[in-house]
Amino acid sequence: MTALEIAVQDVAGAVASAALGADRLELCAALAATGGITPSIGLLDAILAAVPSSVGVHVLVRPRAGSFVYSPEELAVQVGDVRAAVRAGAAGVVVGALRPAGSVDRDAVARLVQAADGREVTFHRAFDTLTEPAPAVDQLVSLGVVRVLTSGGAARSVDGLARLTDTVTHAAGRLQVMAGGGVRPDDIAALLGTGIDAVHLSASRHVDESGGPGGGSAGYTTTDPAVVAAAAAALGRRGVLHPVDRLQPS
Repeated sequence: MTALEIAVQDVAGAVASAALGADRLELCAALAATGGITPSIGLLDAILAAVPSSVGVHVLVRPRAGSFVYSPEELAVQVGDVRAAVRAGAAGVVVGALRPAGSVDRDAVARLVQAADGREVTFHRAFDTLTEPAPAVDQLVSLGVVRVLTSGGAARSVDGLARLTDTVTHAAGRLQVMAGGGVRPDDIAALLGTGIDAVHLSASRHVDESGGPGGGSAGYTTTDPAVVAAAAAALGRRGVLHPVDRLQPS
């Protein structure tokens, strides 16, 4: 069965996603503004207390926006964040690090996998910046990474079907391939045709709410339960969208 992973940024979104059929949550912060950075441990604690243990909470560990080439100091922060997430009870972490030449930073990923202490490790969409994904798959397998999140190198994964198919074929069951990147529920049928192991989407909507001169004026994004329900339905899940879900910040 193809797994459903929802990227969430708050407790309400995590609870709704779990109730509506998500198998796994990727917990992150500032998703729309940055592509996602490391969330707080307080938020992780709250979500772990609020969702069933059967729904794995995987923490994005990314110290900043921008490239995936990190200084020794930035890597040390990520190692500490991975350890903190594991201590708090996360089922896994989502990481990625590249060398300046554009290949997987094997040493950095090895340190992050070691810090995960046996929890599942997903390599995030840094994978989509690589010109040669096949060698990277082999490297990630050798490093103990469990899955890769990829759009097939496209802005939206539905436009990267050929590369997704090639990645699935090359992985040959050694590494799970999860399609993510601009996924809409209507895209899921086409994505399933590539043989992927999981679908990942933010299922979000924008909240236009200014924080004033010191708080930013662009608003924020949060989980839309209706989109989660539609994605679950596209995968044959039976999550139910209740009237109260429509009234919660989504």
